[in-house]
Amino acid sequence: MPTKTIAGKVVQVNDEGFMTDPNEWDKDIAAEIAQEEGLTELTEAHWKVIDWSRETAKGLNGKSPTLRQITTGTGVSTKELFALFPKGPAKKVARISGLGKPEGCV
Repeated sequence: MPTKTIAGKVVQVNDEGFMTDPNEWDKDIAAEIAQEEGLTELTEAHWKVIDWSRETAKGLNGKSPTLRQITTGTGVSTKELFALFPKGPAKKVARISGLGKPEGCV
């Protein structure tokens, strides 16, 4: 399995760059991945979505929540989610959260 150094830590990733072991994740890794995704700062609103997604993934056998699950579970509207994580929020949330690619995402 491929590895990548993120925030000075070597982590396992798949061919698309998604982390494969959520236990290797930390907030420094999240911040660096966010930079790669074009987000200069992770605000409290970003962390609300990230933390909720990580917690929810535990109940989904480690699977990333879908866009609909995120909006319903966090109370963040789809429009707000696109503002926080432009151009594919479900995938960006999953990457930044150290989770796998959400099912149904291309």
